[in-house]
Amino acid sequence: MAAAIARSRRAAIQKEAAGIRMRCQRERLDTEQTAAEIRRALPEVEQLEAWRLALGWSRSETITQVKAQYVADGLLPRSLSDPMLCRWEHDPGERPDREYTVMLCRAYGATPAQLGLGFEQVFPEHELSAVIRYGRPETDTCSAGAREMVVHMTTAAGLPAVRESLQLALLADPHGSTEVSELADAAVEHYALTYPKHPAYLLFEEVRAARGLLTDCLVTGHVPEQAAAGLHRTVGWLSALMGNLAFHLDDHTGARAHLATATAYGTRTDDARLTAWALGAQSMVARAENRYETALAYAERAVAHAPAGLPKAQAHAWAQLTSLAGLGREQEADTALAAAARELEADAMGFAPGRFGFDSAEYTLHQAESAIALGHHSRARAAAETSIGTTAVATPGWAAAALVLAQAEAPTQPTDAAQRALDVLARVPAARLRSTSRARLARLDQVLTGVSATGVGDLHERVRVLVPLIDNHGHAST
Repeated sequence: MAAAIARSRRAAIQKEAAGIRMRCQRERLDTEQTAAEIRRALPEVEQLEAWRLALGWSRSETITQVKAQYVADGLLPRSLSDPMLCRWEHDPGERPDREYTVMLCRAYGATPAQLGLGFEQVFPEHELSAVIRYGRPETDTCSAGAREMVVHMTTAAGLPAVRESLQLALLADPHGSTEVSELADAAVEHYALTYPKHPAYLLFEEVRAARGLLTDCLVTGHVPEQAAAGLHRTVGWLSALMGNLAFHLDDHTGARAHLATATAYGTRTDDARLTAWALGAQSMVARAENRYETALAYAERAVAHAPAGLPKAQAHAWAQLTSLAGLGREQEADTALAAAARELEADAMGFAPGRFGFDSAEYTLHQAESAIALGHHSRARAAAETSIGTTAVATPGWAAAALVLAQAEAPTQPTDAAQRALDVLARVPAARLRSTSRARLARLDQVLTGVSATGVGDLHERVRVLVPLIDNHGHAST
């Protein structure tokens, strides 16, 4: 058993490790190099703990990420706890079993040797490579060939393949058919479910191409009536996706145009869910432009059109609650939040994944942002922490929740707020940082202007030099 370390020393270790990590980020060192720097400066820290500190994770964040590995495999998570992880980190006689070792390595993006777990003899080299690389957050540590395969499977091949399948179906049925309509619906579902996995500009190109194929089919005027209705509805959903993507690329005028088209097609095809979602998205765009009265008008229309259950809950929380909070109408905002909760409780299916769905992370994120707008920072912190706990690290949802938490921390914990924002910038490439997260960063930077706290100056400089999503020549960040 390792010698016990006093609580005060543990707190000092956490603080020193955070400072080392920030220095290593500035020097562009990877996680393994950062962990080595932490151990060099703090010899009482073992390898497993050093890797976690190098990532900037708390033990609860590690537990959440390990559970996510199980969920990703369709498995029920084992009961990993804070005391278990603490013993593995501090007691050489306590080590995770083979299964926990795999999951820890996948969550940390490391090998057993890098974590000091000593399982090299248990895992043959080829098996270790196959197991650990699956789902690794740091693909840069993979071999060049493996990294190329991962990227191409998710973007350069996966996305065009869906559009190509739609194109082939239209070659077989140039005037459309129920089969083409079903395939088009499947394409929308694919784009909606994989939305966070692709750079927005790349997904926009694919969705636009798919919509163009359907448009070419519809303008012939020979589409069977039964198939035409489905294709018109799908054009509406593709337009909704384009509007959302344009918004995330900071193209508000384009977003308004695409979302207005989506609303028109939702009305034309009597698709109340499409109409409600498109109106909710228009409310989102208006809020981003500080047009809160307009945003509320769109939100009220979204609530009126939305079917009962999850769609109406989404309209209440995503559009109505946030618009009312922006206007400072707290009592009405509380009523909207309560209405969203009632609709969710009444929905037998509960939350649903995807761009057009609604999950607990998004629900609590809206609560947190609304609480900040109303001046309730303590309430916002609790909601944002809940949102972070239900998202995977470095995803767009995680970045949004982390930056909202930083905004909530800024008035009383500016150092924590700045460090959290710097962590987001370290983990999320500029090309993946949506306009919404950039706006949150800008607001945080403005709040911290003139505040004398560790990390604030670094944050200001990082925000100042942040590469735009689309440059002055129309080229996307890569």
